[in-house]
Amino acid sequence: MIMKYLSHLLILILLSSCSSLAFWDNQEEDVEPEETAETIGIIDRLTFWNNGDDEIDLSEPKLLEDVINQEELSLNWKISLPSERSATDFVPNFSGKGDNKLGSFMPAFSGKTIFISNNDGAVGSYDQSSGKKNWNVQITPLSSGISAGFGVLVVAGSQGELICLSQADGSIIWSINIGAEVLAQAAIDAKYVLIKTSSGELNAYSIDDGTKAWSYRSQLPALTLRGSSPPVIEEGIVYAAFDNGRLGAFQIDTGFLIWDGAISYVEGTSELDNMIDADAAPVLEGGLLFIANYQGQIAAFDPAQRRIVWADKASSFYSPIISKGVLAILESNSTFKTYSIKTFNESWNNDEYYLRDLSNPEIYKGNIVVGDFEGYIHVINTLNGKTISRMKLTRSPIKTIVARAENVYIIDETFNLYSISL
Repeated sequence: MIMKYLSHLLILILLSSCSSLAFWDNQEEDVEPEETAETIGIIDRLTFWNNGDDEIDLSEPKLLEDVINQEELSLNWKISLPSERSATDFVPNFSGKGDNKLGSFMPAFSGKTIFISNNDGAVGSYDQSSGKKNWNVQITPLSSGISAGFGVLVVAGSQGELICLSQADGSIIWSINIGAEVLAQAAIDAKYVLIKTSSGELNAYSIDDGTKAWSYRSQLPALTLRGSSPPVIEEGIVYAAFDNGRLGAFQIDTGFLIWDGAISYVEGTSELDNMIDADAAPVLEGGLLFIANYQGQIAAFDPAQRRIVWADKASSFYSPIISKGVLAILESNSTFKTYSIKTFNESWNNDEYYLRDLSNPEIYKGNIVVGDFEGYIHVINTLNGKTISRMKLTRSPIKTIVARAENVYIIDETFNLYSISL
């Protein structure tokens, strides 16, 4: 019960109705949470103690414990993205003031190149190993990060634009207005660009000219978290998770729904209790699809059987990660829960980063890498959950981590991009 109220308090600042911008606003979907005052009041009155005499505040982030680094993390390079719309170039060492609170601005990769963007519409191409600039352009303000594939880049504008650019020089190939907000990266196929909108649609567009090929609309709850999960393409099938807590599989050429299933079911009596958004992409491993949702479950779907074959209670905004026979999930309160990938027996748990607003976890050289709200990078042993290395990287919250070959690429809340290695 305590954790439920704490969870409610933490998500109040993340809540959004199905649409948030004026040109797609639906007043009928606006919901005023009834629990807000009650929840805050309950938290204010709760006091806890540990086995000694020290008072414990369960609403505060856990303080970091000292760590002796087994291996040192090193900074390779840093790029800081401009925050001013008047900027025409990426300015090295310029501390931007952009807003990346949702962590929606993921980088993209192609060959030895990393592509990045920010909400002011700066898009750039850089060498992965050196950080040397290839090119940069300034386009319309953006709502989510960049995708790369088949020689093109795709970004989403803050006013409903879907924009396709050339990887070679950043020139615009086509631009359309889809009339909906996009908060997740697109998925790119040889023929199609797949996007998921915040209004619950999964749409496919021609990669050549942006012509809409097909569309699927899910049933959207009255109240959702502000965020979205990207679609995943695997062997001609598009997998997409939705805000109603369901996972669907679609034929990429036609949009035909092959099957869908509930990741979890609502169990509460209020709209806050019944928020079961799936805001992370499914992960395919060993013939199974692993996915988790908020206030729901971590589940393994068997696409052949079109059903869940294993599940456990969990609450997460992120995709599960798998390494060294361990299945790990970062829960919404920034604690880790892990399982054996073979038996699904529970393994280790880690609560030393409780409420530290951890970024997405990533596997790097067999270990788990994650960032927190104070700008620290933590490296955790995948087999036992022990922290083996730590680095203070930035004064801004870390929002996104992507491991690629020998390096880890990190984006903070102000759109600084870092390359580090272990």
